[in-house]
Amino acid sequence: MIDGLVAGRLYGEAERRTDKAGKVYTLVKVRASTAEGEVLFINVIAFDEDLCASLHQLRDGDSVALSGGLNPRVWTDKQGNVRPALDMVAHRLIGLPACGRED
Repeated sequence: MIDGLVAGRLYGEAERRTDKAGKVYTLVKVRASTAEGEVLFINVIAFDEDLCASLHQLRDGDSVALSGGLNPRVWTDKQGNVRPALDMVAHRLIGLPACGRED
């Protein structure tokens, strides 16, 4: 796993889930653009309670920057094209107040 920083826009809403042991976690997708203009989707999982609460304050399209462990991978789209993707175990939300968004 690579330590990294990802910045982009939230794609959809944060989803709260519970594992078999009863531990709550949050899943989000971040849409980021590469320097070459390609779109990259980052699948993010967060376990920290405060981080999860902050992610649930965000809405689809909100700007977000996260730090954590990155795992690169590839996937194949419906047309058979191989696409890059990243999975992240987020440790911190960067640049936003811990209390969430201000409306």
